[in-house]
Amino acid sequence: MTKTTASAPVLGPRALNRATLDRQLLLRRSGMSAKAAVGHLLGLQAQNVKPPYYALAARLDGFAPEELSALMADREVVRIVTMRSTIHTHTAEDCLTLRPLVQPARDRELTQFRKGLDGVDLDRLAVLARDLVESEPRTMKELREALLVEWPDADPQALAVAARCKLPLVQVTPRGLWGRSGQVALTTAEHWLGRPADPAPPAEHRPTDPARPTSTSTPAPDATVLRYLAAFGPASVKDMQTWAGLTRLREAFERLRPELRVFRDEHGVELFDLPDAPRPAEDTPAPPRFLPEFDNLLLSHADRTRVVPKEYWGRSWQGNQAYCTLLVDGFLAGVWKLDGDTLVVEPFGRLTRAQRGEVTEEGQRMVATLYPGQPYDIRFGTVVQQRAT
Repeated sequence: MTKTTASAPVLGPRALNRATLDRQLLLRRSGMSAKAAVGHLLGLQAQNVKPPYYALAARLDGFAPEELSALMADREVVRIVTMRSTIHTHTAEDCLTLRPLVQPARDRELTQFRKGLDGVDLDRLAVLARDLVESEPRTMKELREALLVEWPDADPQALAVAARCKLPLVQVTPRGLWGRSGQVALTTAEHWLGRPADPAPPAEHRPTDPARPTSTSTPAPDATVLRYLAAFGPASVKDMQTWAGLTRLREAFERLRPELRVFRDEHGVELFDLPDAPRPAEDTPAPPRFLPEFDNLLLSHADRTRVVPKEYWGRSWQGNQAYCTLLVDGFLAGVWKLDGDTLVVEPFGRLTRAQRGEVTEEGQRMVATLYPGQPYDIRFGTVVQQRAT
């Protein structure tokens, strides 16, 4: 521990919890537009179609799912693989800046498929794949089959993964629209949005003025560090690396250190934050919130105890099945699902009468926001299937 870190103020789990909830628009609902919220949050997890809508319903005042759906239809937000090799819903601007920023992670991902790509010229594959998807959107199956013509001895899945890693492929609508269905069809972000991506500049050309990096049009790591802290801070270098799926971000934090405040957690880990960012008192009330599966709140820190109590680690998923999550007093406290016309809530521990009432009220609000006019019962019961012993 450095001398500077040793003398830095300590932030315990509840203080970190309240600060992060405030940045995540979860202490009180925000009046932001859906597009502004997607940008502020640096994207929303979107492995499935509905999670981004659930995420905004928990965070925005007056949100209607048609608002996000219209943004997708108008190509102002898109679905694309970015952080941690997972699909996110991003603003068009972030799609064109964040995707180049995480390209090193996509390159590393390709090494896992080295054997299946033996003899494949990856630069040529990128050119062929771009021609294919820009002539018309293609499904992964169609992309695999077309690339196999050129490399018949390669692993088909590896060819498709290589195309996804080499190119910024977005899922075109109607996939992702609220109340609509559609298979996954892909084209390049540049083709879909009608403008080129912004390559990240070399380190010596990255901005150091704190007023500049907050712009969504600047793809520098420094800019994204400041935006990450605005949405997820206070946070350590490892926290941001966990969020982004990147390594070697220490240099960006060190360049920005003179402009940042430094704290430490209870274990002495150095935490960085924006000087004027909100850090509410740890006894600030935190109302219940219904979040989707894989919400970034639960996945964007190396140390998740600011949101997930140690006794509940691993309780929000089972095998490959992830569950929608419930926050009570700001922390993970249960899971939920919509089962027909019933919202089923499974708390992990005992809730007080007042807490059950608040959870019920929040559940009613959530279903009324997403499914107005449709009657839903709310039941406390079992969501997670018991493991066989």
